[in-house]
Order: sequence, then structure tokens, then C-alpha cells
Amino acid sequence: MRLAAFLLIFCIFKYANSVDHTNFKTCEQSSFCRRCRKVTPDQSKFALVPGSLNTYSDSVTADLIHKDNKHLFTLKLEALEQSDIFRLLIDEKTPLKPRYKVEHALKSAPKPGSIKVLEGDAELTIISGPNKAIIIADPFRIDFYQNDVLTVSANAKGLMNFEYLRPKPQQPAAEGAPENAENASANEVQNTNDEINDPGAWEENFKSHQDSKPYGPEAIALDFSFPQAEVLFGIPEHADTFALKSTSGTDPYRLYNVDVFEYILDSKMALYGSVPVLYGHGAQRTAGVFWHNAAETWVDIYTAESNVVSSIVNFVSGSRKSDPLAAHFMSESGVIDAFILLGPTPLDAFKQYTSLTGTAPLPQMFALGYHQCRWNYNDERDVEEVSAKFDEYDIPMDTMWLDIEYTDGKKYFTWDQFKFPNPLGMIKNLTDLGRHLVIIIDPHIKRDSSYFFHNDCTEQGLYVKHSDGRDYEGWCWPGSASYPDFFNPAAREYYANQYALWNFKTVTADVMFWNDMNEPSVFNGPEVTMLKDLVHYGNWEHRDVHNLYGHMQLMGTFDGVLQRDFNQRPFILTRAHFAGSQRYALIWTGDNMADWGHLQHSIKMCLSEAVAGFSFCGADIGGFFGNPDAELFERWYQTGAFLPFYRGHAHIDTKRREPWLYPEKTRLVVRDALRKRYSYLPLWYTMFYEHRLTGEPIMRPLLAHYPKDKETFTIDDEFLLQNRLLVRPVIHQGATKVNVYFPAIDDKKNGDLWYDVDTFKKYANVGYESIAVDSYKIPVFQRGGTIIPKKERIRRAATLMKKDPYTLVVCLNRTGKADGTLYVDDEKTHNYRNGEFNYIHYKFENNLLDVDFIGKPQFKTVAWIERVVIAGLERVPKSATLIVDGISKELEILPFSEAVAVRKPGITVQQVFNIRLNF
Repeated sequence: MRLAAFLLIFCIFKYANSVDHTNFKTCEQSSFCRRCRKVTPDQSKFALVPGSLNTYSDSVTADLIHKDNKHLFTLKLEALEQSDIFRLLIDEKTPLKPRYKVEHALKSAPKPGSIKVLEGDAELTIISGPNKAIIIADPFRIDFYQNDVLTVSANAKGLMNFEYLRPKPQQPAAEGAPENAENASANEVQNTNDEINDPGAWEENFKSHQDSKPYGPEAIALDFSFPQAEVLFGIPEHADTFALKSTSGTDPYRLYNVDVFEYILDSKMALYGSVPVLYGHGAQRTAGVFWHNAAETWVDIYTAESNVVSSIVNFVSGSRKSDPLAAHFMSESGVIDAFILLGPTPLDAFKQYTSLTGTAPLPQMFALGYHQCRWNYNDERDVEEVSAKFDEYDIPMDTMWLDIEYTDGKKYFTWDQFKFPNPLGMIKNLTDLGRHLVIIIDPHIKRDSSYFFHNDCTEQGLYVKHSDGRDYEGWCWPGSASYPDFFNPAAREYYANQYALWNFKTVTADVMFWNDMNEPSVFNGPEVTMLKDLVHYGNWEHRDVHNLYGHMQLMGTFDGVLQRDFNQRPFILTRAHFAGSQRYALIWTGDNMADWGHLQHSIKMCLSEAVAGFSFCGADIGGFFGNPDAELFERWYQTGAFLPFYRGHAHIDTKRREPWLYPEKTRLVVRDALRKRYSYLPLWYTMFYEHRLTGEPIMRPLLAHYPKDKETFTIDDEFLLQNRLLVRPVIHQGATKVNVYFPAIDDKKNGDLWYDVDTFKKYANVGYESIAVDSYKIPVFQRGGTIIPKKERIRRAATLMKKDPYTLVVCLNRTGKADGTLYVDDEKTHNYRNGEFNYIHYKFENNLLDVDFIGKPQFKTVAWIERVVIAGLERVPKSATLIVDGISKELEILPFSEAVAVRKPGITVQQVFNIRLNF
């Protein structure tokens, strides 16, 4: 009864109200954050120790000293072999115990490059190709240059902090200090740089939870300035604008993976993921910083707004006109480990980051189709009926999803034998239709003596533990639960083995997985997560590794799914994520709400994730909480059709909202949006392949390709898909028109040509255009100069379209040219890694469409080209001539809206050919 009562109360609290701010810390309630924020700017206490410099072929090292407390630190600065990246590492020289250094976020150990060192009286210059870093000795600062342009400065504001480990004082540092840090005011904390005087330095309470802090204060902090920047962006995940706002007078942005339901918008609060990469962009160049730290982190942002006062002071004093934009990273523990990304273009900076942390693997084609989910489909019959209804109404759908209620009492790797007595039969019914099933596996393990997983983890010592060695026990969906210590290789191996078909016998190799609640979510824990003083494998505290916990689960899941079938590409969805998690899983924006604001923020949030390595991002269509009306439902499906991950999902207490449960008009609008998504599947698939090759994001802010156009710097209601499509969804209630911004290429306001994908109407001017919309209209525009592959025979699932013919859509630029690519393989296995694929380049110039292959074509397919649509011609051609292997064939030309269509070339995508237009 106590368990049932607790879960009932928690569910009412968690899912019947909007987020309660008081359940999550502010910076003032987080002792290390308020200490770091109290460091006096422009009075840095750190300096290089004379005579401590060592130079090597790839790096320099030196000692740093805190001039007040005389504690020593080691500095290492290296240039990476991959150009335009420096790495800065600072640690204690002789710590009382080792400090945690992040593992598993980087795809591999970065290779250092060669450097040249020039020593001066008060500074040191490290040269790497066209780049250099100048280390100023006292006060300590590093300026990073690219081609003699100052791009990033570290500690230019003098906010560096490094709290060294020390024995606990025998007496309290501050008599009468308030016991509960959440009630401490700024006046109750002495404004000194002596961190032991803070009342939360050695022990900290938040609500009913105590953090014992056995190692005392150990925070680190460093500021980075971006002299060339006019806007800062990055550091997801937050429900905020793409361009980061000043934190002057507010809390900093927080990076701390927590379960926040019905999260509020335009907020700097922490959410489910933490990716500590930030970019500064200006009209001349872009640079970035990757803060390689997995502890709780706060980030202050200094923008033009927050620099107004200092700008006035500087002007009066005759110094520089304004302070540069800057960010101040503050982490609870660990070491300073920062990668400086020198750009100079936005895409350069994005690729430099993914060169460190990796790219998303090529997904199976079904993953790019539509996914149907709710908490929960009731039973096998419910699943089969929903699948059948999609066919009845001719609506494409690739994947059915099951939430936690499919299990036997919330015990993962089991099934409810009454609701799902024959899961293998249910799975076969789906796969026979070309569809897939995804089921949820959360990290909380029910403490039940009849549950094999719990017994094994207990006996083998695989759970996260208290400092005295006891298994940690928290509360989540099963009630009393413990959590595997995924940092322990044995725990990860055990967990991965549970996915094997000889262990999990009630699924097939086509079933894929969803890891949720993996922040980790602990209903009765501080801030709905784990205690920070718990202990992980290697004797690391949870505070050191918190933001990595979900990432480590993903590593186990990925290995398990891969090992059960080495030749099938895994598909995994995760809520918690960190830098590098994109190598294993895709993400979504979490427990959103059925309102227009959350629809609008789905674009902003996925844009921020995309530039941080997570191209495979989406939001729950219609909102997880609440019941969307017909208009919101329609517009969300239309927006989701052009986000990388496309899934409808809803809370257990919402009304059922499958498309046919709405009026016919809405069902037809939703069907149209879904069919449009499926027509672009060849483009999506090609973009994901190219993302894997280059690391460039798929979904991009406009500034990625129009970096000189300042209007693009803060636009986050429209976006690019690569440089091929511009998408401006309808995201406001009652809209009959939307303002679409067509960006400028250069300072002279020259722009690209853009073609409406529905009508091929051409837009040639730079600036805002008012575009009329009806209930069916999704404003999407193809850039002039591109060729896009499509498939326009829409079937029930993407898996059934593999052999269907292609349409090539050619939109000409101002010089009558265009080019594009198409990637083709078996859409499922890893055989492409052995060269079994076709990567095709199409080029149109001088009225000739030509084709060549990037690499040797190895994949055999019967898929053919049934039509070529060409927009932007000045005249309508009389006919076209197809030439294959020296043999000519005349083709028919038909008018097609404001374009022309070349009918039935009839050649496979494996053939080399050209098509000449005849006038």
C-alpha cells in the first residue's frame, strides 16, 4: 500500500502540474555556482611559474600558481593534428586524489600535431600552421589566433577558478552559517576568494537531501571571449531561443541532466541532455569551445546587452569600444579540459566539433519514416488494430512503439503475459507488413527477488553504491529500484548481453529500442535524480560523471543490439545525452506540451542540438501532455515532416489521437504531410550518409550558409536542410500567411534563387516575403543550383519503397546550373562499409544533365529514374535526348506547374547517362 500510495502521489505531482521551479536548484542554491560567480573580474589570481616551461614537438607544459594561496597547477596546451583545434588542459600538480577526466565522450584519442614555440619576456607563442596561441604569463591568459585574427581568448575576463582538494578543516569555516544552502543569501556568503568560507563548501543540503561532499570544494571555471562574434549559440539542451541570451541579472544556463516534465519555455533551466559546446559567430568568422566536463555545469553568457555598462566605462576611459561576447563555464568538479575550435566558417566549426565526438551512424531507412507511439498501446490487439487503421486510411507508417506497460510489472526484458501473450506473433505481423516495433528499456531495475536482472546485479555487485558499499535504492516506475553502474565494464557487458536473442527470446532482430528516464530519473532523489555522493566504478563520485550516465547506458545498448545481429544497423532513441552520444542514438525534446509555444520551440531546440552533433532530433508530434486541437495537430505533423526524427507520442492520460480520430479534414491534412515526408526519403537518406562522411549537420541554422547576413543570426523559426531546402513551417495559430526570410549571400545583398516545392514559383529577392498558406501548405523552398532525389510512389512503409523509381528535381541557379547527390544501398545492413553502395553525383549545365559516380558503384538495384523535373529554364524545350552507352533515345517533355518534366528516362540509378534538352 505504501508503494502504491507513493507512486500515485508522485504521478499526480509529476504529470498533473507544470514544472515546479522550487524542485530544481538555482545558481544561488548551488554553492559551487555562487562561489564561481563571485570571482572578481579582471583581477585574475593565476600566473605562470617562471622557469617551469617545457616544450615538446606537439605541446607545451608549464606550472600555474594561484598568487594568493600559492597552490600549484599544471598547464598543457597542444595543437591537434587535425588543423584549427587547440586543446587546453589544467589540473592540480599534486592533488590529494586524482581528479576525474572525462572518458567515452570523444570518439578516439585526438592526435596531436606539430608546433613551433617562440619565447618572449612575458608571453609564449605556440604556432601551428596558420594558427597560433599566445600565452600571457601574468595575469594568465591565452589568446588564440587564426591567420593573425584574434578569435578566442581564455581568461580574458579573469574569471578562472580552480578549487584545490584539501583536508576538511577541524572547525566549521563559518560559525553560524545557515545549515541549508538553499536559504543562504548573497550577504551570508563572504565575498572572498577563500572557497572554504562558503556554507555549502563541505556539506550541502537541498530540501530533504544532504550531499556529504567528502572531498570538499573542487569547482573549476574559465571564461572564453569571442572578439569576432555578434551572437553566441549552442550548449543544449534548453527550451530557449537558438541565440543565447545574456544571463546578466538571471541564472546562468545550466547543464545537468534532469527529468523535467512539462518544461517551461524561454528558460535557462537544465533539461534531459547536456552538450557543453558553444559557438561565437560574427559576419567575418565563427569559433567554438568544447568544455570537456561531465559534472554539473553552469554557463554565464555575456552578450552586447550585458556589456552595455562596461562599454560605457571603456568608452569614457578611452579603451576599446565594447567588451567582446563571452561565456563563463563553471563546473562542480573535474579538470579544465577545453578544445578551442577556430573555424573560420560555421560549418568548419561544426565539423571540428564532430571530428572530436563523432557523427550519427547511417540509420536504416525505416528510421527516417513515421513512428507511432503512445504511453501505452494496451495490448497485442490494440497494436495490430492501429497498424491496420493506417493501411485502411492509406497513411504511411513504419514503426509501432511500446512504452513501459508492455512489461511484466515494469521489469525490463520481460512481457506482460496477459496483455502480450504472443509477442513474437505480434512482431511477425508487423514485419510481414514491412513495419518495425520499438520497445522501451529504462535503467531503473525493480528490486524484486523474483526478477533475474535484479538478482544478478545484486550478486555480481553491478549496482551504483553508497560510499559504505551498500547498493543505492531509489524510486521510479517500478517502485523501489536500483541502477546498474554502467561505468563498470562488467555491468555494461551484462546489460548488453540481455539484448541477445538467446536471452531476450521474445523479440526478433528487427525489434529496436528506446532508452528513457536515463538522466537518471529518481522520483525521490534530489532534483529528481541521483545523490551526488554515490560511488561508481573506479571510486568516482556521481557528481563527477552525472551527465555521462545516460551516455554509458547507450554504449551498453548499442553493443547489445549490434552483437545480437552484427550486420543490422542499430536504432536507439535516448532522452539523456552528452557530447558523443550521437554515435549511439538519436534524441527527442522530451516531455513537451500540446501548445503552440512547444511546437515553435521544437525547431529552436533541434537547431541547437544539430550544431552540437545531434542531427537526428525530433519532438513528440502533438505534444506529450495535453490534447491538441485539430489545427495544432495538423501544423505539428507538417512541421515534424521536415525534422529529422518524426514520431507521434502522447501521455497515458491524453485522449487517443491517431489521425483518423480527428475529423476527415484533419486526417487528410495529416496524411498529406506524412506522404510529403515519404516523398523526400531519398533526400533524407542521402543527407544522413553525407553527415556521416563530413560531420556537417543535416538541419542547419540559416547562418551556416549565409554567415555575412546579420538578419540570419537570430532566426530560429525557419531552417535549412543541408543547403538544399529552406523550411518555414506554419507554427502560429490561425495563420493565413507567414513571413519567409530569403537570406543574402554577401554584403551587397545578393541572394540565391528559391523555388516553392509545390508550385516551382521562383523567389529572387533577398528579404522577407509574405507567403499565403492554407491548411495544407507547408512553406518549403528548394535552393536554385541544387538537384534533389525524391520518390513519389508512397507505400505503407519506407521499407517497401526500396525498388521504386526516383524523380530528380532540378532547380537552376542564376547561371542555369545545378548539382546534387543520391546515395543508394540496401537500407538495412552494414554492407555499405564494404563498398556495397552507389553514391551518385548529378550535374546540370548548358542544358545537359550529366551523371557520374563518387567511387565505384557496387550495389545492384533495379530502382530507376521515372522523371526529371527542371525549374528555372528561360524557355520550354521541345524534347529531350537520352544518351546511354552511345545510344540515343528521344524523350517527351511535359509542362509541370512552373517547371517542365522529362518523362520516363527509364534508366536505373546504376547507369551512366546524360539527358540533353532540345530547343
